[in-house]
Amino acid sequence: MQLRLAALVLTVGFTVVFGVTLPARRELACNGHPQLCGRSYGNTTFLGSHDSFAYSRNPLALSRTQVADITSQLKLGVRLLQAQGRLHNGVLHFCHTSCILFNGGTVEKYLRTVKQFLDKNPNEILTFIFTNPEHVSIEKYWKPAFDKSGITPMIYVPSHHPMKRTEWPTLGEMIQSKKRVVVFVDSDITNPNSDTPIVDFILPEFQMVWEDPYSSTNPTFPCKIDRTSGPLRSIDQLNMINHNFNKKLIPIGAGVLVSDHHRAHEVNSVQSIHAHANGCAEFTDGRAPNFVLLDYVDVGEGMKAVDKLNGF
Repeated sequence: MQLRLAALVLTVGFTVVFGVTLPARRELACNGHPQLCGRSYGNTTFLGSHDSFAYSRNPLALSRTQVADITSQLKLGVRLLQAQGRLHNGVLHFCHTSCILFNGGTVEKYLRTVKQFLDKNPNEILTFIFTNPEHVSIEKYWKPAFDKSGITPMIYVPSHHPMKRTEWPTLGEMIQSKKRVVVFVDSDITNPNSDTPIVDFILPEFQMVWEDPYSSTNPTFPCKIDRTSGPLRSIDQLNMINHNFNKKLIPIGAGVLVSDHHRAHEVNSVQSIHAHANGCAEFTDGRAPNFVLLDYVDVGEGMKAVDKLNGF
């Protein structure tokens, strides 16, 4: 005798199969929104944390750029983590300008913390943009930090280099493939002869991403293409707006710049962020930026502004 399985979906959100009540399958949400699952990574805006490791509740910590810790930043909706790597006693750390000024700990420990969040949140896409100002070896120091943290299997490897903005997969495809972390580093990551990545999952930022000026002391954030490299046209690249405001600690000459926590509510408002994005639109064919990089992500309306840029 042939049996036929019958299922009844009830209005209360449960399915009954042979008298057993099971929870109904919920619609997949990617980075918190079902609508983003079919959207390309290259056509999505992500909230970013500038010098994400440099968090402190001490107002006298002049090198801080954040108050919330990494896990709290991620819970707030941050999906781009930016940081600068430096060697400290032979180990790769995240430090702000100098490990004497602000030492955020080892890169490996930082990545372990992020992986713990990703393990608990399997439908989230995350991007790293790291700077390498001391030209630390990618193979000797950066790659081992990723590998030892356990996050490497999650990292997306493009099929070719460089990837145009329109060639990236959708967020849903990245989640389905379990490759939902993207890693960019700004320097010393390509083979000199072929200009391809030394490590396949550590991507050359400025081949695929352009940035506007950083360390702005102008609250209107005038936009221009400030940092990039070929071979892609800027219109074919991803882009990041550096929406973090600085003040001069010593108002003489170039001075010493520090992040201005006092004005974070104003700077991180929807109005200010959208004005900055609109100012860059002439360089993006009218599209929203891919990354919005903020100081003090726990202050203001950063996530609200990014949701609106994504059309919500």
